Amino acid sequence: MRGNPVRAAVDRGDVMFGTWVNMIRNPAVLPTLKAAGLDFARVDMEHSSPNIESVANMSLLARAIDFPIVVRPPEANREWITRLLDGGVWNIHCPQVDTAAQAAEIVQASRYYPMGSRGMAGGGAATDFEFGGSPLERMEHANQEVFITVMLETVGAFKELDDIASMPGIDALTIGPTDLAQDLGVFGTPDAGPALDEHRNMIMAACKKYGKAGAMLVSSPEEAKKWRDAGAQLLGYSSEVQVLQDGYKRFMKEVNA
Repeated sequence: MRGNPVRAAVDRGDVMFGTWVNMIRNPAVLPTLKAAGLDFARVDMEHSSPNIESVANMSLLARAIDFPIVVRPPEANREWITRLLDGGVWNIHCPQVDTAAQAAEIVQASRYYPMGSRGMAGGGAATDFEFGGSPLERMEHANQEVFITVMLETVGAFKELDDIASMPGIDALTIGPTDLAQDLGVFGTPDAGPALDEHRNMIMAACKKYGKAGAMLVSSPEEAKKWRDAGAQLLGYSSEVQVLQDGYKRFMKEVNA
């Protein structure tokens, strides 16, 4: 049975670099990003508009070329987690996790017995259409390979940071920087940077304390190096939209100079 490259890399202690995919629906974006040297793509369904069929098609290609996708669903509930996992997605990036109770529900939805109560489905994309091994072996394999990242995006979430971070079945932690800045009352102000870095450091301390991976969104090579050196293993750089715009803006600026 095929394994999850994100799980394998994190377990080895490797650092992975990826990017958000917000606009492009064509699965060919994945081998394109892989050829550029990236390690994963993070597909957004919360603030973007891909449907489940588009994501499932991406997932099939991602598994075939060994270039993992991470998917942020519109909501980290049982329905979305079940559909994404059964569609072949290994890695779920869960938004708006404000309480340990929410985190526990995510674990229940994403893992089979005895870790949780994930809905039982037959063979399909989640098993690469393979039926080797016993059902119990396939369940155990899935429990080991699924990778859950939770996003802490409010002040209230940080009050429960230890309870969330220490929970078995939660594999990585991150912040939602813009929503957190809004909740802190510092969005768009000079205080935003220091306040967010304070909470990023809290995330990294919890990751080290409880043996979880740290995930960080970065906007420059300097930021990537900073958080890599701080111990973050999953670094998401910008998005395909921003990189496209930046590249063409730079060209037009230079050609019209």
